[in-house]
Amino acid sequence: MDRFLRPIERRSQRETFQEVIEVEKLIARINELSRKNKSVGLTEEEKAERDILREQYLTIFKNNFRNQLDSIEWTDEEPPLKH
Repeated sequence: MDRFLRPIERRSQRETFQEVIEVEKLIARINELSRKNKSVGLTEEEKAERDILREQYLTIFKNNFRNQLDSIEWTDEEPPLKH
């Protein structure tokens, strides 16, 4: 399984920190390719890499967003009035 696409589960702070570092490296590489594309252009291999990295980033973003939404607990109860 791709190192960026691991299923979300309870992880230690160290594992979470390492995953944040991996995502930051992913973003840095995407930005590097973007700057190169604007200045001198990309080879076909670099374009393919950029597309894969972008897809990985979007998958991570969507998974994290979905997990945030899934963790929301809705209630219909009104909080008690405090006097």
